[in-house]
Amino acid sequence: MTTIEQIQIRTDDAEQAMTFYSSVFGEEFPVVAISGGVRPQGFDGFALSALTAQPGDVDLVIAHAANSGAKVLKPAKKSLWGYGGTLSAPDGTIIHVVSETKKDSSPVLRKITALVLQLGVADVPASKNFYIEQGLDLSKSYGKRYAEFATQNVSVILNRRSDAAKQAGVPDVAPQTHRLVVCSDAGSFTDPDGNEWR
Repeated sequence: MTTIEQIQIRTDDAEQAMTFYSSVFGEEFPVVAISGGVRPQGFDGFALSALTAQPGDVDLVIAHAANSGAKVLKPAKKSLWGYGGTLSAPDGTIIHVVSETKKDSSPVLRKITALVLQLGVADVPASKNFYIEQGLDLSKSYGKRYAEFATQNVSVILNRRSDAAKQAGVPDVAPQTHRLVVCSDAGSFTDPDGNEWR
């Protein structure tokens, strides 16, 4: 099974971005800001989903993120699948903060239990086949709309780019630079949408 050790995000102010990520999500959060990217004006091909144990945790994380410079794109609310909201980090990265439960059952904590990398791709079947060829194990697939891979440390899913932008609540724009670098044991390659793996 492929292990993803770290997600690197290129940005124009890596120090500011790292201060935000460390403050809001903790030092163990496997996301690192590196220099060299341009702040996006909308959806630029990927989003992160930070999973928590319960709704109160979602509210605490989102409140702390907003106080630390994030913009709340979608306030947290209940849905069919659970509870969550969406923010834009100071570097422009889209982050969904979500819980699969709809009720609190323990003391509220500002703790992330899992991280999901959502890739918005032009062609889900083509990208799915590409990743299978790179050695990633497919765990779920729903036609031309969605695919999920069995990876360790950080989960990876593929959505249609237009769907991912709509879910984030931002316009779908052509990326000025490719900001995403995925550090894993899958080898070095660039996927069909320009995302770099090392």
